[in-house]
Amino acid sequence: MKANDPTDVKAGDQAGVKAGDPAGVTPATVAAVSALYLGNILYAIERCAISLEGEGKAEDAQFYRGIGKLLADERGRERGVRPTP
Repeated sequence: MKANDPTDVKAGDQAGVKAGDPAGVTPATVAAVSALYLGNILYAIERCAISLEGEGKAEDAQFYRGIGKLLADERGRERGVRPTP
């Protein structure tokens, strides 16, 4: 296993993964993992948008950037920061 591997038991414990969950994911765990790795998720969404733009799919890129902005704005609200226009 690589360092900081989200499937690692210790990393999973930090994210709130429950050992007794047969599927390995519960709604609370999904929220905890996504909060823990939000920066990585936002980076991946932007890379996806860049790739789509390169393929001439500007509308698709805009859609994914909208998702990223929504996620970032919501994190900001959680922390008491006003979203950018």
